[in-house]
Amino acid sequence: MKITSIDIMKVPSEDPSFSGNGSGSQEAWSPLVIRINTDEGISGFGEAGLAYGKGWRGGFGMLQDFSRVIIGEDPRNIEKIWNQLLTTTYWGIAGGVVVNAAISAIDIALWDIKGKYYNTPVYQLLGGKTNDHLRSYASQLQYNWGEDIKKLKLYTPDEYADVTKRIMAEGYDALKFDPILLSEKPDGSDEWQTRGTVSQHVINVAYNRVKAMREAGGDDLGIIIDMHANSDTTSAIKIGQALEDLNILYYEEPVNTLNSDNTKEVAEHVNIPVAAGERVFTRFGFRKFFEDRSIKVAQPDLCLCGGITEAKKICDMAYTYDINAQVHVCGSPIAVAAAVQVEAVIPNFLIHEVYQRARNAKDRSTCKYDDFQAVDGHIDIPDRPGIGQELTEETIAKCKIVTVD
Repeated sequence: MKITSIDIMKVPSEDPSFSGNGSGSQEAWSPLVIRINTDEGISGFGEAGLAYGKGWRGGFGMLQDFSRVIIGEDPRNIEKIWNQLLTTTYWGIAGGVVVNAAISAIDIALWDIKGKYYNTPVYQLLGGKTNDHLRSYASQLQYNWGEDIKKLKLYTPDEYADVTKRIMAEGYDALKFDPILLSEKPDGSDEWQTRGTVSQHVINVAYNRVKAMREAGGDDLGIIIDMHANSDTTSAIKIGQALEDLNILYYEEPVNTLNSDNTKEVAEHVNIPVAAGERVFTRFGFRKFFEDRSIKVAQPDLCLCGGITEAKKICDMAYTYDINAQVHVCGSPIAVAAAVQVEAVIPNFLIHEVYQRARNAKDRSTCKYDDFQAVDGHIDIPDRPGIGQELTEETIAKCKIVTVD
């Protein structure tokens, strides 16, 4: 079997109501999906984790460059191709987010092909199921929750209490949100400082939002705090210490992960388990966090860290350090489908992320299958070959496409 061509596609954003890259335009949500085609008529889908933030154009170009490297290769030789992209492209070694996003998309598509070739789900090729009923949490609730959201941002404790009750009514027993991302006024006129000498007012607002969720959800609700690295060590420690009595499940990205010592400092001063990983790439990047014991939850993003190949290795490394693992998920249904293949296998799996955007009805309709949605707060993994998800032909017809052959 040989790779004959690769389609690089920017999936159109039917609903631009997302501000993840600071824009309200149609580019505010821009999933990058590839389809690798073979001479045996089998095609595989993968995704680069650049649907949000500023970077999809870079990823679109990088995917074209890296696709040219692998034309003619046997797609079943996944380890060979992964190492080839790492070591022979110059920027593969120590590459950043765009480089690793491209490697990731290619790797996921190769696993999809291999699963289809052997007519089996990817999780079987990775070792078979350890987990068959994935506990899940509702994620990024500062942006509300639902299939068709009218009010995109939440501000008051009452609003956070209400969204907590709504997700629990759907069967979730855990949630995640960022308590400092949104200031108190919808027009942003009260923009606040979340680094350095963070004020007691900011701490109080964060505390009251979390407290409202705790009171609405009860003692057994799992509450995850995501700081999106919008705080430095000083403010992260102050805010984390203030939240300790609210029984937080874990404290995600409290600081920038470029300097792992900063994460370690927070972990040493805050009595909440620390999580990180969405902006850490490859097993080489995770090594320091494991060795210094600064994180208790590893969160590799399959579409950024190096794909299925690398995420499985990262999770296995975490297991040797008694660290829990889950996949960070923020992408199209392709990203979701790939994530659960790994989470089904790893014995140190913690909990699956159901991103708020994944509930969007228009985004869900871009792909063929809609059975990766949580039911009663859990996901059962379908048994379709490969990753079990593809773009619809109607979606592909709307995409911006470049084909490399």
